[in-house]
Amino acid sequence: MTAELAWVLSAVWLVGAVFMVLRVRLPNPLPPGTASGPLVSVIVPARNEARSIVACVESICASRYEAFEVVVVDDQSDDGTGALARSVRPGRARRVLVLEGEPLPEGWLGKPWACHQGAKAATGEVLLFTDADTLHGPVLLGRTVGALEAGADAVTVAGDQAMETFWERLVQPQVFFRMSQVFSDVRNGFDRGKWKTAIANGQYLAFHRSSYDRLGGHEAVRAEVAEDLRLAQLLVRDGFELRFHDGRGSLSTRMYRSLGELVSGWSKNMARGARLVGGRWGAVILGLADLIVSPLLWLLPPALLILAALGMLSGPVVIWAGAATAINCGLWALVTAFMGAPARYGLLHPLGASAAWVILLRSLIRGSRVEWKGREYRVEPPA
Repeated sequence: MTAELAWVLSAVWLVGAVFMVLRVRLPNPLPPGTASGPLVSVIVPARNEARSIVACVESICASRYEAFEVVVVDDQSDDGTGALARSVRPGRARRVLVLEGEPLPEGWLGKPWACHQGAKAATGEVLLFTDADTLHGPVLLGRTVGALEAGADAVTVAGDQAMETFWERLVQPQVFFRMSQVFSDVRNGFDRGKWKTAIANGQYLAFHRSSYDRLGGHEAVRAEVAEDLRLAQLLVRDGFELRFHDGRGSLSTRMYRSLGELVSGWSKNMARGARLVGGRWGAVILGLADLIVSPLLWLLPPALLILAALGMLSGPVVIWAGAATAINCGLWALVTAFMGAPARYGLLHPLGASAAWVILLRSLIRGSRVEWKGREYRVEPPA
C-alpha cells in the first residue's frame, strides 16, 4: 500500500461513516397534545419488575390527560411486583387495576399473554401497552392521543434510553445503531409493499381499540418473542396506519442494568428480529454478514494500530489504520452522545462492538431457543 492509497482509503472510510449517519431518518416529534378525549387504558405487563414498577406506575398516574386508567398485569411474579403496584395511589388516573396473571397457556409467550389479559380487562377506547421499565412525562399520554386522532390506527413512540452502567453505555449504542441501519426511515409511515421493514417500539405502543381488535390483538402474535416488530408488520401488511414518533424528553426506558441482562435480553431478540425481516435464509445471510463485517469495520483498524505500537507493523497501512480509528471514534462518540451517554465511551467502541458481536453470535446459535424472566421457550417460524 502506498501513502496515496492509504489517504484515498481513509477518505472512503470517512464517506462511509458519514453515509451511515445521514441515512438514518429520525421520526417526527409527537404532535401537540390534547387534555381530553377518549378513555385510555394504559396496560403494563410486569413479570418480576419490583425495582421499577412503582416509578413506572407513578409516572403514568401523574399524566395531565383527563381520562385514563392503569391496568397492571402481574405475570406470575415472585418478587412482590403485584403488591408494589397495588401500593401506588391512582393520582390522576380513574383507577389502578392490578391483575393476577393467569398461568401461561400452551402456545403463548409471556408478554403477549400478559398484554392479552390486560386488554380483556381494560375499558378504554384507546389501548396503550407500555413496559414496566419506562418513565412517562405528564404530557406524553395527551400527545399520543393527539397522534391517534390525527388519523393513525396505531402510534408507537421512541424515547430516551437510560444508561447508567459501563456496559449499558458501551453496548446499547452498538445495538441501536445497527437497528437504525436496518430500519433507517420511520419518519413518514410505512409502505404496505415493504411491510416486512415496518417496526414498532414495544416499550410504548398505542391502538384505537377497534383497530387492535380487527388486527386480532396480541393473540395474533401469541408465540412471538419480538411481538412489537411482528405487530408492526401485521398492521402495515393489513392496511392499518401505523405512525412512529419521537418522544425523547417525555419517555425514558432503562432496558437492562448489567452485562448479563444485556446479553440475555438482546440474545432473545437479534436473530428473531432478523428472521422476521429477512426470512430464514435472509436472517442467516444478515447475521453472517454482520459477524464478518463488524470486526473489519470496528476492530481491524485499532488492532493494526496496536501491532504498529508493538513494532510489528509500519508503513502506509498505519496511516490508514490511524485515520480509520479516528473516524470510528468520532462516529461512535456522536452516536453515544446522541443516545444520552458521555461521548468518551465512543473511544471504547471496539470493546462495545466485541460485546455486540458475541451477543449476535449467541443469538444465532440459540436459534429458536429463548430464555427470559425464568421461562424457556421454543419459538416457531412466523406464518
